Amino acid sequence: MPPHHHRPLIPRGGRGAATIVVTILAMAMAVAGQAHAQQSRNLDLPRLEPSSPGDVFFAVPSPDTIGAATLRAGALLDYARNPLVIGDSNGNTVGRVVQHQLLLHVSVALALAERIAINLDLPFALVNKGDGTFEAGTYTGANAFVSPSGTAVGDLRIGARLRLFGSSRAPVGLAIGGYLWVPTATRDAFLTDTKVRGQAHVLLGGTIERFIWTAMVGPTFRTAQTYGGVRVGSQLAWGAGAGLLLGPDRKVTVGVESTGGTTLVDTSRVLSAEALLGVKIRVLDPLEIGVAGGRGFAHGLGTPDFRGLLTIAYAPSGDKPDPDSDGDGVRDSQDACPNEPGIPSADPRTNGCPPPPPADQDHDGIADAHDACPSEPGPASADPTKNGCPPRDADKDGILDDADACPNEPGPASDDPKRNGCPPPPDADGDGIPDGSDACPKLAGVKSDDPAANGCPPDSDGDGFRDDQDACPHEKGVDSSDPAKRGCPRLVRVTSTEIVILEQVQFDTNKAKIKPASDALLQSVAEVLKEHPEILSLEVQGHTDDRGKPKHNATLSQARADAVVAVLVSRGVPASRLTAKGYGQDVPLASNATEEGRQKNRRVQFVVTSKREQSTPDTRSGDAPAPPFVP
Repeated sequence: MPPHHHRPLIPRGGRGAATIVVTILAMAMAVAGQAHAQQSRNLDLPRLEPSSPGDVFFAVPSPDTIGAATLRAGALLDYARNPLVIGDSNGNTVGRVVQHQLLLHVSVALALAERIAINLDLPFALVNKGDGTFEAGTYTGANAFVSPSGTAVGDLRIGARLRLFGSSRAPVGLAIGGYLWVPTATRDAFLTDTKVRGQAHVLLGGTIERFIWTAMVGPTFRTAQTYGGVRVGSQLAWGAGAGLLLGPDRKVTVGVESTGGTTLVDTSRVLSAEALLGVKIRVLDPLEIGVAGGRGFAHGLGTPDFRGLLTIAYAPSGDKPDPDSDGDGVRDSQDACPNEPGIPSADPRTNGCPPPPPADQDHDGIADAHDACPSEPGPASADPTKNGCPPRDADKDGILDDADACPNEPGPASDDPKRNGCPPPPDADGDGIPDGSDACPKLAGVKSDDPAANGCPPDSDGDGFRDDQDACPHEKGVDSSDPAKRGCPRLVRVTSTEIVILEQVQFDTNKAKIKPASDALLQSVAEVLKEHPEILSLEVQGHTDDRGKPKHNATLSQARADAVVAVLVSRGVPASRLTAKGYGQDVPLASNATEEGRQKNRRVQFVVTSKREQSTPDTRSGDAPAPPFVP
C-alpha cells in the first residue's frame, strides 16, 4: 500500500503562543492496521521552579541566606493551563496533551551558617490531565499523543546557596547557587526526564528604601531528548523580579517577575518565557501568604496559557535584633546593666552601668566638690560661687534676685532682661501697649511696627481709615467730608440679610440687556462677594412694576436676574453661590399707582439665603477681621 501523507504538526506550550516551535515530520510509513507509535511521557514538562520558602519572589530566588540556624518551610500550589498543546502549521489546535496541571510543592530551607543555606522541594501532581489519547491529525501511522491522568510524584529538587556579600537590606547582594534534581517522579506523568539533571546560577538582588529587586542567570544541564520532533536538552535559564515593600512595617510585597530559558541545543529558539504579578503578605511573623498570576508569552514546551500560584510559608525573617532596652546607647548583648541607663566602659562588668554617685550631703544633685553650699540644697548655677546654693527672692515676686532687674520691687517676668521682675509701665487704655510707646494712649488699639500707629485702633477693612474714624469700619469705602459717610462704600452696602445696592441696575427698556452704566455697580457687588466668603449663597431677585401682563413680567424678571448672575460669574464669583429668581410684579416695594412707586418696584435685589457664622477675633492681637455684616 502507498504511504499516507501527513500535515505538519506543532507542539505548543500554550494556545497564546504565536511562534512555531518545530514541525513534526510525521512521515512514518505505516500500512493499514499497523500499531501506532506512542510518544513518550517521560518528559519534565513544568517550567516554573519555585524559589526557596521566604524568598521575596515566587520563582526568582534571592541572594539572601536567611541567617544562621534558621529553618523555613512552605507549600505552594501551581496551576498551569495548557502547558502542552499540539497544533498544526495553520495555528489550529489538534489536541491538548496536558490541559490542566496542578502541582503541590512542599519545600523546606535551612541556613547551615550565616552565609550558607540549603533547600529541598518535592512536587506532587494533584491534577494532571489532557484530552486523552489522540493521533496527530486524522492520518494513520502518526505518533499517538497520550495524556497523563491521576496523581503523581515529581522529582526531588536539592538546592544550595552561598552568599558572597550583601544582605536582603543592602542595595546590592551577590550569591551563587544551584539545583540538583533526583529522579523520584512517577513515570509517564510528564514530571521527569528519568535522569539526574542540574542547574548552576548566579544571583543578584537587594533593597533600596522600599524598592526590592532580584535577578538570576545560569545553565541547566539535562539529557537531550526529542518529544514530538522538538529537541529538548540543556538550556540557559534566567529570571528577574522587581517589587515594592508596602505598609508601615513593610509587611506587604507587590512585585512583577519573569522567568524563562533559551535552549543550548538549538540557540535560535527560546524554549520558555512567562511573567507573573504577585503579592506576598507577612500576616503574623513568621507566617507569610502569597498569590500570583500570569501567562506565558513564548512558545516552548511547558509554557502555559495561564499560571496561578498560591503559597503559604513559615518564614522567620532571620533578623536577631539586639535591642537597647534602657536607651543608653549600649546594646543589651554588651550591657552589664541592660535595664539601667549607664555609660560605656572598657570593663565588661560595668559597661552600660550607671557610674557610682559622688558625695552629696545636702542631696541637691550637685556633688559636694562643686557645691558652693554643700549643707544647703539649692539649684545649679553657672556661677561657681552660687552653684548649689538656695535661691534668693527679696521681693517675693517669683523671680530670683540674680535675674530680677528690680529685686526690691515685685513685678512680672519679661523677656527683656532690663524689665524682668520690674513693675509694668502705665497703660491708660489697657490695650497692653505702655503709654510711652502708645501713639493713642487713651484709645485701645493694636500693636504695629509703625510708631505713629502703634496702640491705635486698627483699619479693619483696609480702606485707609482707622476704625475710630471710619463710619463703616468693616466695609471698604471712600473719603467723605461728612463724618457719617467717611470710609463707607459708594455703591454697595452689606447687611446681615442683603447686599444693598445704592443705585439700580439699569436695563434696556422691556429687555434683559444690562446697560454699560451698571458695570461699575456689578463690579462692586462681585468684589463684595469675594471679600465676604461667609456669604455662602445669594439669591439674585428680579422685580417689575405691574405694567404689562403678569406672565410677561415674570419671564422678564427671571431673564434679568439670570443676566445679572451671568455678569457676576464672569467676574469671578462661583456660580454655586448664586441663584437667580424672577418674582415679576408680585413683590412690590411701593404703590404702582405713581411713577415714583413703579420706579422703586423695577429693581434687582441681592438677598442672603445662607451664611457661615464668624467668631469675633481679638483686635488687640493686631489681626484685622474680615468685614462682617453691617446691620
